[in-house]
Amino acid sequence: MDLSLKGKVALVTGAGSQIGFGKGIALALAKEGCDIIVNDINFEGAKQTAAEVETLGRKAIAIKADVSKSDEVNHMVAVALEKFGKIDILVNNAGVSSGMQPFVDTTEKDWDKDLNVDLKGTLYCTKAVLPQMIERKSGKIINIASGVAVAAHPNVSTYAAAKAAILMFSKSLAVELAPSKINVNVITPGLADTGFHSAAKVPPEFHEFVRSSVAAGKTITPEDIGNATAFFASEISRNISGQVLNVWVESFKG
Repeated sequence: MDLSLKGKVALVTGAGSQIGFGKGIALALAKEGCDIIVNDINFEGAKQTAAEVETLGRKAIAIKADVSKSDEVNHMVAVALEKFGKIDILVNNAGVSSGMQPFVDTTEKDWDKDLNVDLKGTLYCTKAVLPQMIERKSGKIINIASGVAVAAHPNVSTYAAAKAAILMFSKSLAVELAPSKINVNVITPGLADTGFHSAAKVPPEFHEFVRSSVAAGKTITPEDIGNATAFFASEISRNISGQVLNVWVESFKG
């Protein structure tokens, strides 16, 4: 199936981890013909991902930027536009978690970590990329939220709040941008074996519980999220906007 992505330019944030969703997204889009702007605060990782994109025959550039800082985001987008002349696709994937802990034990520093990167980072990147999309009346924005944004889990309250806010931001923005022919959609991943969950201190026994409980007996992969992103970035989904795609196995063993 031709996704009509050849010659498109995509900015993927948080794509430096070599086992993360961001890299899976960058490679999936590159395989469909996109040139990729690879962003991460981990510059060495971003360069590794960009190099792998280039092995697929596509152009790539790695840019270090902290998405929680608007000045760094604006500089990143300016550099990307100077290099490629446009950004057709924005994937707001960069995210962190202050960790699994009861809300009563959290601190304002924990709240700021979740809200500044996960929510405000999405807002900063979207605002920086939008003007040239609006001018061209063309664009795709895919925001990566989380399964905890739609299904309640304990001990992740501020992270869940930030990710849930992304859902309603995306739905509202989709309506606002419809006249400009810009699609905005959300992907909510389930549990996966990525560096993110290790950093968030998700207990190994919880991973094992998921594997043993889910009918398929496995968690999701970066490739799963990459494929879902490619769908939303494509012309096949041109009439789909303001929607949320849950990427996980729903059914549990009885």
